[in-house]
Amino acid sequence: MPHPQLVIFDCDGVLIDSEVISARMLVAELAEYGVTIDLDYVAKHFLGRSYPVVLAQIRAEFGIGLPEGFEADYRTRLMRAFRTELKIVDGVREVIERLAVPYCLATSSSPERLAASLEIVGLTGLFAGLTTTATEVGKGKPAPDLFLKAAEKQGVAPQSCLVIEDSFAGIRAALAAEMEVWHFKGASHMTGLTLPPDPIARPHREFASFAEFFHLAPQLERK
Repeated sequence: MPHPQLVIFDCDGVLIDSEVISARMLVAELAEYGVTIDLDYVAKHFLGRSYPVVLAQIRAEFGIGLPEGFEADYRTRLMRAFRTELKIVDGVREVIERLAVPYCLATSSSPERLAASLEIVGLTGLFAGLTTTATEVGKGKPAPDLFLKAAEKQGVAPQSCLVIEDSFAGIRAALAAEMEVWHFKGASHMTGLTLPPDPIARPHREFASFAEFFHLAPQLERK
């Protein structure tokens, strides 16, 4: 790939170590309605997806009608857990601050959850005016719309973008957008996780620590 002109970061599982908190709480919440799933199931089917998509799949697969207030209650409890447990991913702030090219964020999270998450880990200032959420596009991941919208807002051609993702859905989306994509596998939800390979979601590179980032792409580091 030519020298990337824009780095697009996913948020959950890339910038913030949130996926393990979200998955654990979703498993517990669904168990109260007789739906038994585990963390591997969540990672395989829900990682990188927006919450409405997750709920739609649960209803379809398990034939269960969740109450009207389920989503709002879950979000409230999740944010309460975030305020005590959420952490920034090690090394990501240093990488962002040393980037020699522009960057932005594209996420399946809602604007409200994104704003709260960035505030909790102290990243609000670094991403002011640089975010795109699934509410801005018609189709979420694995469709390419989210990443294409983020590139459009920054005025960069898709082929000049590098996406950092942790989910197969996100990798598929980036590839569909004709962008380079690296699979970040260093967040805590990936520890001990054995997902079957996705024949379509084949990233250009994989890395497990942001300490490796500029070793993989020294041209992206500001001198």
